[in-house]
Amino acid sequence: MGDRLKFFLNRISERLWVKPLAMCLLSIAAAFLAKTADNTDIGQFVPEITPDSIETLLTIISASMLVIATFAVASMVSAYASASTTATPRSFPLVISDDVSQNALSTFIGAFIFSIVALIALQNGFYDKAGRFGLFALTLVVFAMVILTFVRWVDRIARLGRLGGTIDKVETATAAALQQRRCAPTLGGVPAGPRQDGDRAIYGRTIGYVQRVDVTALQTYAEKYGGRITVAALPGTFVAPGRVLAYVTADSGVLTDIDTSQIAQAFLIGDDRIFDEDPRFGLIVLSEIASRALSPAVNDPGTAIDIIGTLVRLFAGWSEPLKESDTRPCECDRVEVPEISLRDMFDDAFTAIARDGAGTIEVAGRLQKAFESLASIEHAMMRSVARYHAGLALARAEKALDLPEDLDVVRKLAKFANLG
Repeated sequence: MGDRLKFFLNRISERLWVKPLAMCLLSIAAAFLAKTADNTDIGQFVPEITPDSIETLLTIISASMLVIATFAVASMVSAYASASTTATPRSFPLVISDDVSQNALSTFIGAFIFSIVALIALQNGFYDKAGRFGLFALTLVVFAMVILTFVRWVDRIARLGRLGGTIDKVETATAAALQQRRCAPTLGGVPAGPRQDGDRAIYGRTIGYVQRVDVTALQTYAEKYGGRITVAALPGTFVAPGRVLAYVTADSGVLTDIDTSQIAQAFLIGDDRIFDEDPRFGLIVLSEIASRALSPAVNDPGTAIDIIGTLVRLFAGWSEPLKESDTRPCECDRVEVPEISLRDMFDDAFTAIARDGAGTIEVAGRLQKAFESLASIEHAMMRSVARYHAGLALARAEKALDLPEDLDVVRKLAKFANLG
């Protein structure tokens, strides 16, 4: 249930209208909340606030907030376009879900709605003495919130959509997905074994990418049918009607009639890949940013070098030993899930960079240093894959580098791959 709720909240955060709508409703409620003060005895203790003074403040807010909200939307759209152009369009969901920008836009729109509703109520004599004081206090609070939010938002919008900020967001999302997969390498199921004869293949009818696998629902179906389910399409897999989602095996060796549509529904399929449960997607997005930077039109090897350092941090974090408290138990013993392949992750992360940066000595050299750093980690599979990719990167550099001195530098840096 916690994973489902987190997944749902992440999708909500990518909708720009949700927070402004919620703030509008709160603003209308706040304007009428001030009226409740008239139903208490505090009217004899609070000072008299003239309607004109409150009306002046509300008029200032209503006149300025719509302009500021329009300016905020224009600035955010410009930042989104910048992120898609300078980085990669795949980073757009992370940029649009920026909490500070969404909160700023929501505050500006909410303050505008509050001022309009309160102004109409005030001009029609809706408030008495205590109500006017309560409305005056709420107006001051709204005014202070707007100022503080604007100052904070200006600092954030100056960075939103910039390449460095986008890379940081992608790294954070990828690190979270990697950590989640480290804690539950089989998504709460058990490791997948070899396929058996007689397994029944389950196909989906939707074309798109697997965004989430509800292993708990698969466990329920497996218990109901008296069998085992082997997941064949992890999050991030492109599926079509001919692509197998899962295999079902009966305990008794004979499959009874099962509702394959229920099993297929446990696989949430969408048009795009998402970062939440698909760590390979984050690695691909980082690789895309580096490849764009290495294109002749951009020619920015420094960004590619920055991405290589980011990838080293992510893989180093992947290889760290887990605390026992962080490990998620395999609760769904009737669902078999294959673990993510470290070799596939290296392919996603480094193949495009090694290809596009093979003719750039700075990038080719930094790649070898990165592979050497990863090969030095006390992780047998990491060491093997790092040496393999170092050899591939060297082979590409030998075909792309023209200057013998540059090639000698790369060869010297790649000597570690021949050890052992």
